[in-house]
Amino acid sequence: MTLSNFKKSLNFLTWVSSHTFKYPAPKNLNYFWTFGSLLGICLVLQIITGFFLSIFYKPSILEAFSSIENFVRDVDKGWLVRYLHSNGASFFFLCSYTHIAKGIYYQGFKKKKLWFSGLAIFILLMAEAFTGYVLPWGQMSFWAATVITNFFSIIPLIGTHITEFLWGGFSVNESTLKRFFSLHFILGFLIGALVFAHLIILHDKGSSSTGNENINNKTNFLSLYGEEIIFFVYIFLTFLLLTSCFRPNFCMHLANYEQLNPLSTPPHIVP
Repeated sequence: MTLSNFKKSLNFLTWVSSHTFKYPAPKNLNYFWTFGSLLGICLVLQIITGFFLSIFYKPSILEAFSSIENFVRDVDKGWLVRYLHSNGASFFFLCSYTHIAKGIYYQGFKKKKLWFSGLAIFILLMAEAFTGYVLPWGQMSFWAATVITNFFSIIPLIGTHITEFLWGGFSVNESTLKRFFSLHFILGFLIGALVFAHLIILHDKGSSSTGNENINNKTNFLSLYGEEIIFFVYIFLTFLLLTSCFRPNFCMHLANYEQLNPLSTPPHIVP
């Protein structure tokens, strides 16, 4: 390693340290500030489990449903990876709602750049969840894709063109599934990039406290809140594991275990 590369590495480590171990934060933050860290854990967990799922997944209308079922039944610990991913998505949104509610209650929207970057992450997260919901290609997946994508058709002039572009044809078909699979894979990394930008904006302005913003009333973030974060991460992972192992369908709809029949709408779906 050359001296210049060593200096660059050292500068990078110094920058990382300044945003983690040495990051100044108010001393009076409460437990709601740990949900930002939990969201980071959720994102990492979703990317890791999603990667292993993508290895075995086949984006074909004839094989998508069976590829997931084979992964759950035949791959060692495949069922755990699948349910960690599916239930983890629901836990992801639960943490997101709490994080947004905290921002509203403590008037985090006054920091406009931080607030709008967070909203951009949430919008992409909804798109990520929707495309992921379609991928199992069960009854609920197909009809959800049909209903939601048809919403774009109400846009004047260009709505029909947008809908047909999403479908890759004149109805939900194999091209739709492949496009959604590609979008689902790419959106995860786009969300990660936006989260990185969100943190930079946050650390540039500083975390909002529940009271005094005096610079003398601040301390290193991890030295004061590290134990709280570890405790909440432990509780979060415990609940996620218990749900995935003992109540894996608690956050899912059982109709999506039925293989797609495009001629039969699920009976519980009514206008």
